Amino acid sequence: MSNELLRDAYERSERYLSGVDRQRVFPAASELTALTGFEEPFPETGQNAQDILGQLDELGASATVASAGSRYFGFVVGGSLPVTVGANWMATAWDQVASSSVTSPVADKIEKVTSQWLLDVLDLPRQAAVGFVTGATMATFTALAAARHKILKKQGWNVEEDGLFGAPEIKVIVSDEVHVTVLKALSMLGLGKSRVIKIPTDANGAMDVGKLPELNDQTIVCTQAGNVNSGAFDPISEICDRAQAVGAWVHVDGAFGLWARSSSSKAYLAQGMEKADSWATDGHKWLNTPYDGGVVVCRDDEALYGAMSVSAAYLKGREGASQSYIPEFSKRARGIDIWAALKFLGRDGVDDLISGCCELAEYFAKGLEALGLNILNDVVLNQIVVSWDSAERTEALIQGVQQEGTCWFGPTIWKGHNAFRLSVSSWKITHQDIDLSLKAIEDAMRKIEAQK
Repeated sequence: MSNELLRDAYERSERYLSGVDRQRVFPAASELTALTGFEEPFPETGQNAQDILGQLDELGASATVASAGSRYFGFVVGGSLPVTVGANWMATAWDQVASSSVTSPVADKIEKVTSQWLLDVLDLPRQAAVGFVTGATMATFTALAAARHKILKKQGWNVEEDGLFGAPEIKVIVSDEVHVTVLKALSMLGLGKSRVIKIPTDANGAMDVGKLPELNDQTIVCTQAGNVNSGAFDPISEICDRAQAVGAWVHVDGAFGLWARSSSSKAYLAQGMEKADSWATDGHKWLNTPYDGGVVVCRDDEALYGAMSVSAAYLKGREGASQSYIPEFSKRARGIDIWAALKFLGRDGVDDLISGCCELAEYFAKGLEALGLNILNDVVLNQIVVSWDSAERTEALIQGVQQEGTCWFGPTIWKGHNAFRLSVSSWKITHQDIDLSLKAIEDAMRKIEAQK
């Protein structure tokens, strides 16, 4: 029965993936209404397993967002490479607790190998510590916990034992374009969202290094590799030089932009980033692995270990266990998905993926300009910020395209302008997909203009 059940799940999944590019990118109202079919009383007795999968498929598949397809541009979401879906299925079937070599020798080995591959392809310090977490939010949290540990330890304060009450003050610097997840991490660490010093940014969203205040060895500077709207990079190399001179800590939020270091055409954007102290990135964005999978990298192994490690009578010694470098003990074998992607792509394939998305973004931007739309950012990476001739018509265009269903993107505010943002992040996107999307946008514009 279990073999039949897994085969049924495979066949339903295969049908979904085969047809995902033919369905609406966002569900229609009727498909959303059908989700009420899940609103049932808790069953008194167990239900048939195949019937459960059938209901999940019949009600759920059509109500998914087709981010696994080729015309979803709403957020920085990659469509999972087929090899990573297969590896994910196998890892789920194995049901490993990937916290140490005792709970899973295979997960432990693969994560160690994958750690070195990541440092190689991203050209980061080879001795750095690597941890596999849920995403860049938790990666940033983990990295900043290491920063907090090291800064306060230098001041003679053990934050893990004594908390923050009475601790020496830590100065945190961010840009005025800081991603909200960095602020969330600072909040969870007790460093405070409202206590940060915000530095102005230039027209493309990069930190103005000339506006940095004086740094010292009790300072954390949170930089950004890939502005979530514009794709811009902070001048991280120069910031690192200033920070290193006084012992400040530099963190890089590189949820997707860190992968520019693997691109032959875009690596120049990320020059000098290896001088930072910690980095956060995702697999499920630009590496195109399934959700969820993020990576924290920390130059100082001892700082990360000091912030994250605990001991218990039933745990063996340190031995480089995953649980000593990330917040979770109970963790699925996330590294397997990333290992599969890196092994499938290789160095050349990662380069092609990143560089190809950037080329498609430039192609998309030119097509949008040809339609009479305004490109509000320098398209340096895979992000495009767009507006029409008024806030009202920009909003109407967003709604019109979303309702039609060929592609999907969402609204944003950029430098005070109502706009929409397009992210080109999936291995599946082709020039034909861009052309189909441009046609849908043009049709929506014509309908709006006809209503004048």
